[in-house]
Amino acid sequence: MRSLLVRRPNLLYVLIAGYCLLSIVLKILRPDSLEIDESEQALLSQYLLLGYGTQPPFYNWLQYGVVALFGISVASLTVVKAGFLFLFLLFYGFTARVLASSEFAPAVAVLGVLTLPPVFLLSQRDLSHTVAALFAVSLFLYAFFRALKRPPRLGRHLLVGAAVGLGAISKYNFVILPLAALLAVLPEAMLRKHLFDWRVLASAAVCVLIVAPHAFWIVNNIGHATGVTVAEMKEGAGDALPHAIQGLVSLAFATLKGVALTLAVFGSIFHADLGKILRAESLWTRVVGRMLLACFLIVAVIVVAMDATHIRPKWLALFTALFPLYLTLKIDAAGLDPARRLPALLSIAGVLSVGAILMLWARVFIGPMIGDYSFAHTPYSGFATAVRAEPGPPPVAIVVDDRIVAGNFRIQFPDTPIILTGFSQGAEKRLPAGRILAAWSAEGRGLEAIPPRISVLLESIPIRMVDSKPTMVSVPYNAGRPGDVYTFAYVWADLR
Repeated sequence: MRSLLVRRPNLLYVLIAGYCLLSIVLKILRPDSLEIDESEQALLSQYLLLGYGTQPPFYNWLQYGVVALFGISVASLTVVKAGFLFLFLLFYGFTARVLASSEFAPAVAVLGVLTLPPVFLLSQRDLSHTVAALFAVSLFLYAFFRALKRPPRLGRHLLVGAAVGLGAISKYNFVILPLAALLAVLPEAMLRKHLFDWRVLASAAVCVLIVAPHAFWIVNNIGHATGVTVAEMKEGAGDALPHAIQGLVSLAFATLKGVALTLAVFGSIFHADLGKILRAESLWTRVVGRMLLACFLIVAVIVVAMDATHIRPKWLALFTALFPLYLTLKIDAAGLDPARRLPALLSIAGVLSVGAILMLWARVFIGPMIGDYSFAHTPYSGFATAVRAEPGPPPVAIVVDDRIVAGNFRIQFPDTPIILTGFSQGAEKRLPAGRILAAWSAEGRGLEAIPPRISVLLESIPIRMVDSKPTMVSVPYNAGRPGDVYTFAYVWADLR
């Protein structure tokens, strides 16, 4: 396979398609309990809204459409994320093909980006909006550089605008990237003229059309959109150092953690030509290099302005994604033939990417042997079976007070509205008469009573409590050891 990729570089796209397909298959073969982001997507797929809270809505809109067409399931959740990951890698390779002269550059770039932890690990574990934003990054890079390198065409500029618009409604920090791209182009006289082409206005118009619906929501919900992220960026603040210094140090460490593995991989494979690569320069290495620098300078300004003290590497994923492309262009500018290094890069990227999804799959079955239980082991299907075994009609709605529980119940009760306290969208006021099930996790002491938020919501609608006290049910963990159980509690109420 390694030598075949050298003989047929376009085999790369078959390999990444197979990689994404493998991730779908292994996810479906796991127990059907969901992780954090997946649970949120399952819950929110009930609603088509202009905004959903702290994250932009592009991923939610697409997930809503897929669920509307094919129903809610682990497969319909997994296919969306794997599809975004495939498109990210596809357009990343296309970008390298546009900018580099070597036919092997797309393979070097794609295999290089697969060594970034947010790509080979976090995207497979539990990211959603970031994966959509990574797709928007690669689509923007492809459209932007294609528009710069080829004769001006309206269609090319419209694609740039569409990419910026989709990126902006995928992750808010995406907007830093096109701003950095404009700054990176300004010093180049032969490229600067493209910024004053009339087609740029058409590009901006497309972007505005895509962003406008959500922008309208943001104007009226700015606190919901930014509050949680700002709080997370300020967590762990201490008095030993000024916040600005804490934030910049955190940013530096997060950046280093984000690119260290990729730098080590390229350094080990191309160690014999490091000097030549470092000295090499071209128009496109200058532009992409400035983009990288501008992105992190803008982030640094934001960190200082917001008094942020804590930066996570995954928040920088949209910017560190430029790094493998930059290294690929440096190798291309050095005039090196990467063909003989390609097998080694394929081996490393393959071990990291395929190894990560195999590890995540195997962990579900190996973890319980040492008492290591995760979200995947919570037996929601067992709870659903116990509830369905009770006499009486099915519930007209299920009330919960936890997003993870809500999303998992959406998988187990696909035809039943799941009402989350604090995010019900008024669904409790539109229910037909019938039985309501209120359920929650009863793991730990003092959780046998009805949670206060569920009680408040039930009291807001005309119901009659059927159960005098909650029913406790203990269900064996998914793939767990004999005797290990997880406890749920629930009550029934009649909606009059």
